[in-house]
Amino acid sequence: MTNDETKKAVLDIIADIAPDEDLSNLKSDLRLRDQVQLDSMDFLDIVMELRKRHGIEVPEAEYGKLASLDSCAEYLTPKFNALEAKR
Repeated sequence: MTNDETKKAVLDIIADIAPDEDLSNLKSDLRLRDQVQLDSMDFLDIVMELRKRHGIEVPEAEYGKLASLDSCAEYLTPKFNALEAKR
């Protein structure tokens, strides 16, 4: 999986959690919470959806690595690729 595909997977989850948000103009290097109205429960929903949809576990100590789309891609892409390699 590429970084762009990872970003799309994260955006798909955010679109389901916050359907009223316009995600078309998000800047990938800025914090998501500064651009989209996500509260702490929404953030937990994102983490839970990553586990449910993709089998990716994100430990609480690493939640900060999901701050922006760029950091999500940097953190999650190797995890996606490791899971694909196991299949």
